Amino acid sequence: MEQSIWVSGTRYVGFKVTHWVSEVGRVTLMYGDMIRSALGKLPSYRVTIDQMGAIGVGSLGLVIVVSLFTGAVAAVQAAYQFSNVVPLKYLGAVILRSTIIELGPVLTALVVGGRVGAAIAAELGTMKVTEQIDALRAMGINPIRFLVLPRVFAATVMLPVMTIFSNAIAIIGGFLVAVLTIGVSPGTYLNSLKDFFYYKDLFSGLLKAMCFGNIIGTMGCFYGFSTEGGAEGVGIATTRAVVASCVLVLVTDYLLASVLFRIIFSTS
Repeated sequence: MEQSIWVSGTRYVGFKVTHWVSEVGRVTLMYGDMIRSALGKLPSYRVTIDQMGAIGVGSLGLVIVVSLFTGAVAAVQAAYQFSNVVPLKYLGAVILRSTIIELGPVLTALVVGGRVGAAIAAELGTMKVTEQIDALRAMGINPIRFLVLPRVFAATVMLPVMTIFSNAIAIIGGFLVAVLTIGVSPGTYLNSLKDFFYYKDLFSGLLKAMCFGNIIGTMGCFYGFSTEGGAEGVGIATTRAVVASCVLVLVTDYLLASVLFRIIFSTS
């Protein structure tokens, strides 16, 4: 009995590992097709602008709400954890650096990834199960260039833009809490922002956001193109796209942080 369970467990793990390796390979092949399509002919300008509006403008309200309360919570937590340890005059610096390096890019990516990744996967998945993608191929239209490139490009460009908005709103939220409830003077808070702002921190956050946007767009398109089985398959593809986007955002965040702050900026 125990041997049977062990064999079944081993087979299950082996199947999962094989499936994961297969998906990595298929994503790599799709990415290669994207690069070749981009080098051959640029994606449709109109479709790209429409996707930038859907991803950026469509997500702006949600990003503002999340960022405002992120900054407010960061101010409350920093004031509590640093009480009797670090003077409150550094509160603005703590909120600034934690926001532009980590909280802004990551939370924006998770929020936008949940909304946009699901929308892309559902849209392309529906096109796949209704054979609209096959119809594009039959008409001689490259679906990678027409459907995938505009969405991936729009997500890659718009996520840094959304991150800039997120950073500003979070810092304003922290300012309101620090001044109105903690007792930090506006001048002290603003001087702390000015004294501890570094361009390398902003650059690292925006670089992260660009990579996160590329991941979100790619995962949404990949799972949309991989959809099978009708409406149920669309739901499964949507869930997988969101989960894969969120997990890869966190993994990539760690890898980029290690490269940026342990290697590139470690001596500066």
